[in-house]
Amino acid sequence: MAPQDFREDLKAVAGEMEDEHHVVEKLIDYDPTLANAADTQQLASIGYRQELQRHYSSIQVFAIAFSIMGLLPSISATLWFSIPAGPVGMVWGWFSASALIFVVGLAIADLGSSLPTSGGLYWWTHYFAADRYKNPLSFLVGYSNTIGLIGGICSIDYGFASFIVSLGTISSDGEWAPSRGHLYAIFVATVLCHGILASSAGRIMHHLQTWFVIANFALILVTIIALPVSMRVRNVPINSAKYVFSHAINETAWPSGWTFMLSWLSPIWTIGAFDSCVHMSEEAKNPTKAVPIGILASIGGCWIFGFLVTAVLAACSGDNFEEILSTPFGQPIAQIYYNALGKSGALGFMSAMSILQFFMGLSIVVAASRQTWAFSRDGALPFSAVLREISTRFGYQPLRTIWATCIAAIIIGLLSLINNAAANALFSLAAAGNNVAWAIPIMCRVVWGRGKFRPGPFYTGQFSIGIAIAALLYLTFSTVLCMFPTEGPNPDPSVMNYSALVNGTVWGGALLYYFLYAHKWFTGPKHTLDIAGSGYDAR
Repeated sequence: MAPQDFREDLKAVAGEMEDEHHVVEKLIDYDPTLANAADTQQLASIGYRQELQRHYSSIQVFAIAFSIMGLLPSISATLWFSIPAGPVGMVWGWFSASALIFVVGLAIADLGSSLPTSGGLYWWTHYFAADRYKNPLSFLVGYSNTIGLIGGICSIDYGFASFIVSLGTISSDGEWAPSRGHLYAIFVATVLCHGILASSAGRIMHHLQTWFVIANFALILVTIIALPVSMRVRNVPINSAKYVFSHAINETAWPSGWTFMLSWLSPIWTIGAFDSCVHMSEEAKNPTKAVPIGILASIGGCWIFGFLVTAVLAACSGDNFEEILSTPFGQPIAQIYYNALGKSGALGFMSAMSILQFFMGLSIVVAASRQTWAFSRDGALPFSAVLREISTRFGYQPLRTIWATCIAAIIIGLLSLINNAAANALFSLAAAGNNVAWAIPIMCRVVWGRGKFRPGPFYTGQFSIGIAIAALLYLTFSTVLCMFPTEGPNPDPSVMNYSALVNGTVWGGALLYYFLYAHKWFTGPKHTLDIAGSGYDAR
C-alpha cells in the first residue's frame, strides 16, 4: 500500500470513529516517551514507525538551521566572493540572492509541511516522480544530499581551522603563516570533537541550539555597534551611505556584471542549511508546522540581518578593497576588524567568531547524521543494516551515522592538503550538491506530482506552482554559478574551480552505482511500519 493510500484510509477510519487519537492507538503501537499520538500518526501515514525522540520545538528547529548558517562567521568566511565587486556586491549581492533563496525555501516549506520526514528530499522525489524515474532520481538525490551535507561539515570545520590560524597570524602581526598541515590537523581535531559532543549531548542538543542562536545574535549586535563606534573614536573615516549602497568595483578579470553575480556565492554558501529543518522532522514536535517555520524563519533572518551586517562591513571597510583581499591574516574580515578595532579588538572578535564557527560545525554534524540515518534506514547506503541502528543509551539518536559522517568528512577533507582550489571545492560540494537535492523533488512535484500533492498546514496556495518554477530557475542558475572560477576566465590550476569535477564525480558516481548494481535492490523508501495491522514489521 502506498503511503498516501494509507493516509486516506486512516482519515476514513478517523471519520467513522470520530476520534483521531483513538485511531492511532487502534492501528499503531506508539511510545508516548518518544512522541505524542498525533505526531506518531503523521509519521505512520508516510510508512515509518517512530524511532527518534521528538523534543525539538518550532523555535529549536529554526535554531538548528540558523545555528548551522552561523550568519556572521559564514559571511566572514565567504567575503572573498563579494568584496571583489565592492560595496554593491557585498550589500545588494546579499539582498538579491537571499530573496531568491527565500523563494526556494517557500517551495521546500510546502513539501515539508505536507510530508515531513528525515529523508524528505529523496522521499519526496520518489513519491512524486513518474514510476520510470523515481528510483534512480531518488537514489541520486539521496546521495547528493548526504554527501553535500558531509561537504558542509568539511567547509564549516575547515573555515573554523582558518579562523583559528588567523588568530596566530594576527598575534604575530602577519609574520607567521600556517601550513596546510596545520589547517588539516586542526580540522581533524575539530571534526572528532564534534563527533564526541554530538554523541554525548544528544539529550540536551535541542536546548543547546537555542543558546547558539542567542550567541549568534549577540555577536551580530556587538559587531554592528562596535565597528562604527570604534572607528569614530579612533578618527578613522567611515564610508558614506552613498558609497555603501552604490559604489561598485571589479577586482576580477570578469566583466563587472558577472563579478556582481559571483558575489551571490557568499549568501549561497551561507544560507545553505535550511534543509536541516527537514532532516530534523522526526525529532520535531508538530513537524507539519515546525518544519516550514524553521525553514522560512532561518532564511528570512539571514536575509534581513545579513543585509544589515554587510552594509555595516561595507561602511567600515575603507576604500582599499585590494588591501583587504590581500590581507596577511588569511581572512578579509580579520583585516576589517584589525583596521577598525586594532590588534586587540581584532583578536577578541575573531576569537568569538571562532567559537560560533565551532558550534556551527556541531549543529551540521547533527543534521547530516539524520539524513544519513534516514537514507540507511531505506537501505541505500553501504552497511545500511549497521548504520540504521538507534542508540537508546545515548538518547534515541543515530550514534553510528554521527560517526560515519565525521569519518567521511575527515577523508573528504584530505582535498584541502592539495591547494586552495581543492580546499574551495569543499565549499562547492555543499552548495552545488544541495542545490541539486533541492531542485529535483521540486521538479518532480511540478512535472508529475500535482495530483498527488496534499497541502499541509503551511501552503502557498495558488502561487505554489509559480513559486516552485521560480525556485527551479534560480537553482539551475545557482548551480552553474558555483562552477565558475571566481578570479576570471582562463585560470591556472592553482585558482581553478574544480566544482564541476567534484560534484560531477558525486552525481555520476551515484547514477553509475545505481544502474550497475543498486537497481537490483533499491526500490525506494522502505516501510518500517506494518500498515496492514497494528504492529511493526521486522525490517
